[in-house]
Amino acid sequence: MSPEARPLAQRAAILMCLGLLTGVLVSAAMTEKIPADAHMMLASHMNALLGALWMVAVAWSLPLTRLGSEGRARLVTGVTIANYANWLITLVKAFLMVSGVDYIGEPLNDMVFAGLTLFVVLPSFGVAAGWAWSLGGGRKE
Repeated sequence: MSPEARPLAQRAAILMCLGLLTGVLVSAAMTEKIPADAHMMLASHMNALLGALWMVAVAWSLPLTRLGSEGRARLVTGVTIANYANWLITLVKAFLMVSGVDYIGEPLNDMVFAGLTLFVVLPSFGVAAGWAWSLGGGRKE
């Protein structure tokens, strides 16, 4: 087992717990017990659950990669940041009641969009591409 696998699996388990707890907030938002967008809250819930599964998949596949210890550490850091940020920023935007999917000239919306782009979208593309490349075989770095 790769030494980075266990800490990544633990972070995945923590994110799964956070996602399940967010599910409680989903029902509260749907019944208007809390002032939050229920659809965004549901998205946050699902982001955490699916992100945790992605993190487990990366942890499981680390020994299969052609990455050295530094490359594995970068992959683990990237997948952790992208998935925790996806859960947290989407949770915050549910309370802010902004979509954050484009710049529209509203400061809160635009800050959410920038956060999602910098901490979720770009890292996710990078991590997914690096992960796919690393599983291609060949020698370790």
